[in-house]
Amino acid sequence: MMGERTVMQEALFYSFRIEDHVPQDHLLRSVDRFVDLTGIREHLKPFYSATGRPSVDPELMIRMLLIGYCMGIRSERRLCEEVHLNLAYRWFCRLDLEGSVPDHSTFSKNRHGRFRDSDLLRKLFEMTVERCMREGLVGAEGFAIDASLIRADVHRQRSVPGEEGLPPEAAGRAVAEYLEVLDDAAFGGATPVEPKRINLTDPAARWTAATREVAFYSYSTNYLIDLDHAVIVDVEATTSVRQAEVLAQRRMIERTQERFGLWPERLVADTAYGSAPNLAWLVEDKGIEPHIPVFDKSARSDGTLARSDFTYDAEDDSYLCPGGKRLRPSNRNFKTRRPLANADGFIRYRASQKDCQACNLKQRCAPRTATRKIVRSVHEGARDLARDISKSDAYLVSRRQRKKVEMLFAHLKRILKLDRLRLRGPNGAKDEFHLAAAAQNLRKLAKMRPMPGIATA
Repeated sequence: MMGERTVMQEALFYSFRIEDHVPQDHLLRSVDRFVDLTGIREHLKPFYSATGRPSVDPELMIRMLLIGYCMGIRSERRLCEEVHLNLAYRWFCRLDLEGSVPDHSTFSKNRHGRFRDSDLLRKLFEMTVERCMREGLVGAEGFAIDASLIRADVHRQRSVPGEEGLPPEAAGRAVAEYLEVLDDAAFGGATPVEPKRINLTDPAARWTAATREVAFYSYSTNYLIDLDHAVIVDVEATTSVRQAEVLAQRRMIERTQERFGLWPERLVADTAYGSAPNLAWLVEDKGIEPHIPVFDKSARSDGTLARSDFTYDAEDDSYLCPGGKRLRPSNRNFKTRRPLANADGFIRYRASQKDCQACNLKQRCAPRTATRKIVRSVHEGARDLARDISKSDAYLVSRRQRKKVEMLFAHLKRILKLDRLRLRGPNGAKDEFHLAAAAQNLRKLAKMRPMPGIATA
């Protein structure tokens, strides 16, 4: 027998609790336990007027943004629609069935105003780090550092060659932010090299061909993570050049030490961070073991004697060649003492022409030059320490652990859908990276500290 047609009937009274309709194993239930926004109002109080109409609750906006980044909802317009319809999202935002959802334009107004003025999103991220520390997920024995390219929200059609520079008629919020950070080492001041192309919509975005894909405009998100549970302890937005990423590493380590009192024993990174000055900064200034491959161009591929075939004599400050002759920084005595190191921080050790010409190993050592030359950094001690560490078993463990930061970037792009920025300008990149890192830490907390009675995969 066919059932009766279902017809909606208006009831006089309802007994409805959103709480009863949110599954116990829902991600937002686990995340909600670690979201404490009690200090948000006090933090934002100086940025609100004491008179006028009440504004939208800032806690509501922050909770909605966390939903968007935790669930991979990239559009704020779509986010408002989802919060309006989804009971779990309403529950997380503390909205009942009649609670109104703010318009998507409200986020933009607050982002460009009081959120950035108060550095709220940075504070939100740091709150997640503090909670991870209280939960025992941060050991601080070892850190890992890396950067990943994130596409900027621009197109090549709106760009000019780098040698032409930014035209005077270029205007907009992103252009103004670019002009403000021209001297910042994380952006305009990162390198004196002129970019190949400058985008008129977002000039701070860097034209890069660092991947196998076609060149594109991008920013770099830099992660400093704890190796115990891959918790992100700091995040920094920079332009997509190596010099800026190395600077971001220094800023994040110092900020983490100052803000959270975390002093790692070792730092794991790839060759991009293996320059001599950076290794010296880690070893001599911070006392951190560099589990980092040394950036070294001294290797030879033509079969001639390599630098490793020469022995350094620290007492005599010279190199001993396989033929038993000495290579010194200078074979001449000058009336005015000259600096041994060049502007690049390297000392050139040269053999005497007399010794080289009479040597039987001349063709194997310096077949195309009159004498043999060895280059040594003023920070060679730190480089040697890194080389010694690379031969240890602990280094092999560190290389495997470095994959954790790569996995976070994969999670960021594939699960959280942050493979392309939605906001423009350096501040827009910072906002998105702070929110994404906060969302990843909250998801990490939800995974490592599941709801009681809920089995984890």
